Amino acid sequence: MSKVEAKYPPSVQRALRGLGRDIQIARKKRRLPVADFAARMGVSQGTVARLEKGEPGIGLGSVAMAFLALGELNRLANLLDVSRDDTGLMLDLDSLPQRIRRRRPAIGSKLPNGPSSGGSA
Repeated sequence: MSKVEAKYPPSVQRALRGLGRDIQIARKKRRLPVADFAARMGVSQGTVARLEKGEPGIGLGSVAMAFLALGELNRLANLLDVSRDDTGLMLDLDSLPQRIRRRRPAIGSKLPNGPSSGGSA
């Protein structure tokens, strides 16, 4: 294990290796040789090899270019869709106030006209 890999928890390492394997499989299904894939990504063949091994030092830009070269950039763009982030949505609900009080107008100010002001419509 390299020093770079040692600082990442095993779960992260597994996820990166899985992503690399999936990228490699997608490349092979498209019958793209490593040289062509690297050219489409704008990186060296060594970078492609490291990406497909799941090495954590690969830049996010290279990952994005891999998705683009595979015609799957939309999947990267939706990777952490906030509308599907269950934890984030629950945290939003937890932060809502328990009570909402009507604001009192400042002394001497006029109430705004409208149905919510209690005035005549």
